[in-house]
Amino acid sequence: MTERQSFSPDGRPRARALGIAPSGRPGPWNAITDVPGVEVGYRTLISGDGELRVGEGPVRTGVTAILPRGRDGLGRPCTAGWYSLNGNGEMTGTAWIDEVGQLSLPVTISNTHAIGACHTGVVQWINRQPAQLAREWLLPVCAETWDGYLNDINGGHVTPEIVCAALDAAESAPLREGSIGGGTGMNCYAFKGGSGTASRRLELCGHSYTLGVFVQANFGSRAELTIAGQRVGAALDVENPMEARPTPSTPAPPAGAGSVIVIIATDAPVDALQCKAMARRVPLGLARTGTTGSLFSGDLFLAFSTAGDRLPDTGFPTGYPSRSELVTSTRLPWNRMDAVYTAVVEAVEESVLNALIVNNDMTGRDGHRSPALPHDRLRRLLRRP
Repeated sequence: MTERQSFSPDGRPRARALGIAPSGRPGPWNAITDVPGVEVGYRTLISGDGELRVGEGPVRTGVTAILPRGRDGLGRPCTAGWYSLNGNGEMTGTAWIDEVGQLSLPVTISNTHAIGACHTGVVQWINRQPAQLAREWLLPVCAETWDGYLNDINGGHVTPEIVCAALDAAESAPLREGSIGGGTGMNCYAFKGGSGTASRRLELCGHSYTLGVFVQANFGSRAELTIAGQRVGAALDVENPMEARPTPSTPAPPAGAGSVIVIIATDAPVDALQCKAMARRVPLGLARTGTTGSLFSGDLFLAFSTAGDRLPDTGFPTGYPSRSELVTSTRLPWNRMDAVYTAVVEAVEESVLNALIVNNDMTGRDGHRSPALPHDRLRRLLRRP
């Protein structure tokens, strides 16, 4: 294991540093940015304490921006597919992905009530870029999970300008995790949750490929939490303030509520149907961490490949060629996809664990508190050194 696979850029331990390592071989950063060309940027908003005052705070939120081909590849399509395990959430742009099996714009992830700001922000940002996109017709992918337990979610703190700043910050680098970007105010299994990532290396058909996963983890009830095959949630003996329901005016969300967004990237040559098949395997990785899929959780997953058709840049958002051109493509044979599915499941599981482990306690609106997963107690339960 390398240090970057096991520790975050700020030195905090990830799952592997605690001796928890799902099978498979991670990339050098163990992050979605191991996939060549993928860039990720964050903007984190934390301010204020005490009683909720809508429009003033407390603020515990942010934005995550993912550029599938980086700035230089903006507008050049990737093959793509998506899947909904439970539809109590939002991911814009998916109708067009269903139609053409392609993704050519950035992906943003934030809180539930920031979808509009994210959509507007992406459009504004693209209009400042040199890429020859159709400025009059853009369908960004904007996804969300609910952070209203800790955050002034109705306060409008995520603005188009904040979204543009997250896009400007996107880079190919080791990623910070936990309470950062869109994951800032999120909870997972009634512990502090948020942003997590992992990757896997693949050897297929005589070539080497990378598959990376990014999750915004805001789901699961405490009793469900399972790590390394052991049901540890109830045994961790940590107060669960999300079940306290202090007053009728500030009720806690139902157990298991919140949502999870998962983004899968790969440079393996897969078509749109294979991307959708990859997205359908995400629930198997989530299930390894214990969740059974709450009705109150929007569980939406997107997969894309940067090795898709190299279509000419014609200024159209999907990069369609002119009528005189034919398109050829190369993809993995379906009978080689099992290794890809395995990588998805392993990387999803590890991403969720990283979102939980690379984290700290957080107190937000009205004194609502989300405790960090306790490392020492977890080690003792799992009998790790």
